[in-house]
Amino acid sequence: MTERKPLATSFESWVEAQIRTAQSQGAFDNLPGAGKPLPNLGDEHDPLWWVKQLIRREQVSMLPPSLELLRKVEKRLAAIGSLPDEAAVRREVAALNAEIAKVNATVLEGPPTSLGLLDEDQIVARWACASRSMQQPG
Repeated sequence: MTERKPLATSFESWVEAQIRTAQSQGAFDNLPGAGKPLPNLGDEHDPLWWVKQLIRREQVSMLPPSLELLRKVEKRLAAIGSLPDEAAVRREVAALNAEIAKVNATVLEGPPTSLGLLDEDQIVARWACASRSMQQPG
């Protein structure tokens, strides 16, 4: 690619010749995204496209702290079923309760949190019931 364009050759034909040479050498084989549509091709122009992609890629949250906490608690409660034992479930619930207590004790921007401390025994009982039903042959 570092060769210079010959003076007698048009720029377009010189580029086309380089592309044909690269294709015959397999330079375009197995490229990531081959055969797939271009992302965001039909989207209208958005001057903040790069910010939106950064937020999606880095999983940055723009929610107020109380709503972010609610989302986090819901996600972690949904994942409790995959924990291996009761002690792990109790540790997870204790960690969630510590975060809930911290957010409830501080003055925050946005809507106030309506989330109370979780009932550890109730969550452990639900986890135990779910894990028993998965272990029993149906």
